[in-house]
Amino acid sequence: MRLTLIAVGRAKRGPEQELFNSYLKRLKPKLDLIEVEEKRPLVGPELMMREAELISDKIPEHAYLVALDERGKPMSSRNFAAKFGDLRDNGRDVAFIIGGADGLDENLRARADLILGFGPQTWPHMLVRTMLAEQVYRAQSILAGHPYHRD
Repeated sequence: MRLTLIAVGRAKRGPEQELFNSYLKRLKPKLDLIEVEEKRPLVGPELMMREAELISDKIPEHAYLVALDERGKPMSSRNFAAKFGDLRDNGRDVAFIIGGADGLDENLRARADLILGFGPQTWPHMLVRTMLAEQVYRAQSILAGHPYHRD
């Protein structure tokens, strides 16, 4: 199983990046981060479409695609772990995608196998990376019977 996170924007040094890195170190298999960024001054739908192209170019072939979106399906940690375990047991690679400030282009959302939400709130994109890494670690802990997750 290969795990990939494709995210719009470049992380800057700071507490969010440090916390993200602390979870990355715990993950097995590791989560590969690919950052994409449009340098031209595009706006609105044109920018979203271009970001979708940049993301699409990096999605591994045949990967199960999980889009992170505030309108996505909320899942408990146990349900996420069960889904993660099924994908792992079937040898599927998983690609997680996080769009830019305007969100994900509808064509990219439609392509996703799962649209996952961390609740109806809007979260800073750099924090979403950390929340995802923590939930992947939690899923791995649940599946391994590790006491990190307590009911």
